[in-house]
Amino acid sequence: MAEPTAVQSASLQAILEGRDLWVCAPTGSGKTLAYALPLLQRLQSPAPLGARGAHCVRVLVLVPTRELALQVFEVLRELARDLPVPVKVNTVFGGVSLQAQLRALRGGTDLMVATPGRLLDVLAHHALPLDRVQSLVLDEADRLLEHGFSEEVQAIVARVPQPGQRLFLSATFAPALDVLANSLLHQPLRVELSEAPTLQADIAQSAMLVDAGMRTRLLRHLLAQHAWSRTLVFVATQFAAEIVADKLRKTGVRAEPLHGRLSQGKRSQVLADFKAGRIGVVVATDLAARGIDIAELPAVVNYDLPRSAQDYTHRIGRTARAGLAGQAISLVTPPMQAHWTLISKRHGLDVVLGTEPGFEPAPDTAPMAPPLGAAPADPHGGRKGLRPSKKDKLRAAAALAASAQTV
Repeated sequence: MAEPTAVQSASLQAILEGRDLWVCAPTGSGKTLAYALPLLQRLQSPAPLGARGAHCVRVLVLVPTRELALQVFEVLRELARDLPVPVKVNTVFGGVSLQAQLRALRGGTDLMVATPGRLLDVLAHHALPLDRVQSLVLDEADRLLEHGFSEEVQAIVARVPQPGQRLFLSATFAPALDVLANSLLHQPLRVELSEAPTLQADIAQSAMLVDAGMRTRLLRHLLAQHAWSRTLVFVATQFAAEIVADKLRKTGVRAEPLHGRLSQGKRSQVLADFKAGRIGVVVATDLAARGIDIAELPAVVNYDLPRSAQDYTHRIGRTARAGLAGQAISLVTPPMQAHWTLISKRHGLDVVLGTEPGFEPAPDTAPMAPPLGAAPADPHGGRKGLRPSKKDKLRAAAALAASAQTV
């Protein structure tokens, strides 16, 4: 990289000066280097009294997933390798032996990359004091501040000394998180380069209307038609990831599932094989939607639409990274047309919902459903006698289970 990206140009000096930062910039825009380079530079200055010999943590980077923890760790370790003043970089995350990670920390560390849950486990063993932390980074901050993570993050923040530097970075920030984020930052410099990467011309987006039972056949057709070197396919559930990957393998496609129930060793191997080109297709849940950098990934396919309109941003942002072009295709079933309309409206998309010849939906397809998470269309508000009965719910559950078998 000969020149800094826009987010790096806007952030580097402020981070070197120790300012708090709130960064909202598209995926693939260089946010990791935007904080990694200046923070490593700051670690070249003398440490606080008593901290240098013990390798006390001076920079703490929190991330939401194990995969992102490994990726950021590898970037920082490589950057720190030839620094004049040695910087010890370490990482802790779940899914692997806690005892092995505790042993690795016996010599201390200057810079720690961690997932919140595993870091709290480490802190419970008194293996990593945080009283010398100077800079706290929340990478994919919107996810870390959401319900389910926020309590863990706030418990960690409470152990980090003040005053100190705090950097929040993500591709999206929901307005609902503003109050919480502002309570954790002190007069931050706001760097907002783009609301979302969906406006990038480098991502050619399209959407195809197709019956649920025809999606796997259409996916195989698209893979053969485009002959992408690698394709990341997003599905809604772990079960679907396994089924779709298995069906692709049976037709000779080199495909593997990627989801949270796999062991950490398996997850790491799938990603390594995918990045190296040994696997052509990875069928993943939204585990792979955040922060994972796969160089020169030509295409993303939404086999299932994401539940959140914001997650659409993160999913398609896996392609067209570092200035390269990419393609994002969404398969939309008739019941999900309203949800696709919502996603399109939220991101200002000008994408016509088309069809692929030979895969048009049947004329008697079920009517459109409201967007996921939308209020019920029932004008009676679910009054007794008008809301679904227990038998109705059981029938609906049986129909859903049957449709899952068609993936």
